Amino acid sequence: MVAAMDNRNPDVDAWLDNYENPQRNLVADIRAFILSLDPGISEAIKWQAPTFMYRGNIASFFPKARKNVTLMFHQGASIEDSTGLLEGDGEVSRVARFLDAQDFEAKKAALEAVIRNWITSKA
Repeated sequence: MVAAMDNRNPDVDAWLDNYENPQRNLVADIRAFILSLDPGISEAIKWQAPTFMYRGNIASFFPKARKNVTLMFHQGASIEDSTGLLEGDGEVSRVARFLDAQDFEAKKAALEAVIRNWITSKA
């Protein structure tokens, strides 16, 4: 069950209302899920895309992706991820990709684990 999103930002609502992309509904679902994980998670438009924050930037949507939803984790290399959700081998960032609603459902627990590991590391 997804909690009410008291941490929702009206600027992100407006961005999403104007987002013309076949993945729009999936972006909205992932947004709602991330915001439901902790009341301390906030969001804003940064780099022309919705960005999630908790004592620093967690991740931003990559808005130009049309075949999947891509979340770029700004400091992804420093987040403990035993699930294999985060992809990449750069020194700093990692990405998570969601192909469709079914793929998101399959990866939801992994996404939650990654976000909670970020929160724990910032406590």
